[in-house]
Amino acid sequence: MIAAYSASSQARVNAALETLFTAPSPELARLYEAMRYSVMNGGKRVRPLLAYAACEALGGKPEQANGAACAVELIHAYSLVHDDLPAMDDDDLRRGQPTTHKKFDEACAILAGDGLQSLAFSALLDPRLSSSDAEIRLQMVSALALAAGPAGMVGGQAIDLGSVGLKLDQKALEYMHRHKTGALIEVSVKLGALASGRAEEDELKYLQTYAQAIGLAFQVQDDILDVESDTATLGKRQGADIARDKPTYPALLGLEAAKAYALELRDQALHALRPFDAAAEPLRDLARYIVDRRS
Repeated sequence: MIAAYSASSQARVNAALETLFTAPSPELARLYEAMRYSVMNGGKRVRPLLAYAACEALGGKPEQANGAACAVELIHAYSLVHDDLPAMDDDDLRRGQPTTHKKFDEACAILAGDGLQSLAFSALLDPRLSSSDAEIRLQMVSALALAAGPAGMVGGQAIDLGSVGLKLDQKALEYMHRHKTGALIEVSVKLGALASGRAEEDELKYLQTYAQAIGLAFQVQDDILDVESDTATLGKRQGADIARDKPTYPALLGLEAAKAYALELRDQALHALRPFDAAAEPLRDLARYIVDRRS
């Protein structure tokens, strides 16, 4: 079931994203080409899928979450472009293709990332992508700014860069990853729920618990794959975290204990969805997929 849902959701968000990359003048053609390359060169679209699934879980139609789905994917793409730069992770490969700074150049990659970040907020406000009223759009912009900024994803990346070579305990490691990876996953679910126009406070709390669990599970599984998978399957350099001496869950807990922890987090996420009916089944399937994926 998740394969069919993923395919339809990926097609929906890709079509919406394509509308955003038309350069307004010839002088900006290369910048927009780099922005489009950074977003449309593959990817599982997990964050848009979560936005659509959360919207549907509350009785909304998936197209109501197009703005939310585009916004979280644009933020995700911008973060990858910047993370891959020589000043940060210095990666040459992303999704099996040259990273943006290798395909273009470093200056263009920095500007492309900057452009994608701004475009994400425009997408939330674009009437072609969202029918939400002004109050809901304001809530969505505020939530995304918090999750993507220094109190969320950017702060997590700063902690990550400062942790190279250090031995973090599990509490510190989880604090870092709840910001670096979890914040954007959490807001993907929240934005999708808000886009439905039907989100109640109790439902948002249950969805937040779900999202916090899968956000951490996503990172645990990433760490496991960095040990067990290979470069061709991952689409990025396998063993990169080990080579950089970054703190990871397998290094801290051991590989088998990390796998058990990923399953525990999956179960926490599924438990949080107990109040929801069959409309939340895609969210349940995504929780299972996150710990079963091989790339």
